[in-house]
Amino acid sequence: MAEAANRADVAIIGGGAIGLAIGYGLKRHGLDVAILDAGEPRPRASRGNFGLVWVQGKGAKNPAYARWSRAAALAWPALADELRDETGIEVDLRQGGGFYLCLSEADFAARIATFTRMREDLDGDYPFEALDRAALADRMPAVGPDVVGGTFHPDDGDINPLKMCRALQSAFLKRGGRLYPGRAVDGIVPLSGGGFRLSGGGRTIEAGKVVIAAGLGCRDLAPMVGLAAPVTPQRGQLLISSRVLPFLDFPTAHIRQTAEGTVQIGDTKEDVGFDTGTTLTAITAMAQRAIRMFPVLAGVSVVRAWSCLRILTPDIAPIYSQSDSCPGAYVAACHSGITLGSLHAGVLARWIADGSEPFANFEVFHGKRFPVPPPAAGA
Repeated sequence: MAEAANRADVAIIGGGAIGLAIGYGLKRHGLDVAILDAGEPRPRASRGNFGLVWVQGKGAKNPAYARWSRAAALAWPALADELRDETGIEVDLRQGGGFYLCLSEADFAARIATFTRMREDLDGDYPFEALDRAALADRMPAVGPDVVGGTFHPDDGDINPLKMCRALQSAFLKRGGRLYPGRAVDGIVPLSGGGFRLSGGGRTIEAGKVVIAAGLGCRDLAPMVGLAAPVTPQRGQLLISSRVLPFLDFPTAHIRQTAEGTVQIGDTKEDVGFDTGTTLTAITAMAQRAIRMFPVLAGVSVVRAWSCLRILTPDIAPIYSQSDSCPGAYVAACHSGITLGSLHAGVLARWIADGSEPFANFEVFHGKRFPVPPPAAGA
């Protein structure tokens, strides 16, 4: 039997937005939880993302994912209040709706067609508005003349992802959770009497359950417990400007003004493997698009450019699985760790804690919809 310090009810691999939210949720169920986080220089989608709590367009071909995304957005205000009350940290949640701006009539028409179909698939329960340029200008006077129209979803919003992760970590630790930074895991072994032994860097820990929430690392770790998580990286580049006077009361899919007054500009979708560099071509294209959408940004200084790697599944929908061959082993992987954080801390953590499925037919998100690859050599 391992010493108490080397045992936990649940060990979570990954200390990003997903792992922290699940860990905090499990602490609310009174479990002894240890989070093992590899730390830098691993890719950090949780720290480098655009900070949107976003519904529109999510699950365009998957009604279950569309409902899951909207449920998460609606649950965020309660979690933000709870984190503030527990930690004193404001996560800067702003949720008065969000816009997607279109620079061509074809793009505008395609979005209207997609959202109309989604509304039908969801039995009418998908609120959105399609606004022409004049209607957009009434809501956002700074919008540029090149914008032909846009879509609005009332549940969209944004958040400060750094403050979100800080608040989740603080609340997790305050409730007695254990966080082990610099603890990469490269081995998961089921134990004969139940539970698992996790190893890495010459150290081990045993746990009754294990949750793999390691972002892009899920691909290699999940097969060790008979699960599939075929995630791939997609690079997104972003810019941040100097502070400017308030001009944008709503987040948009490509531009948002933060609580500090800076303007965040994105994004790109690039298949470049694990390259987290930035390129002048992308920076120029993002800046030019931003000026077309909001001419007030012409001449504003860009103070930082960076990129992060999104975690994409083959069908974009999340993966939430418990292993059939290794009961008690779970994987949670998705590219919407910010938006879905409220449900990860809520009903998903409850599912891991006591088996209560978040909704009927929750297996629609199981990774068995993909082939299970063999464990990596030497694992």
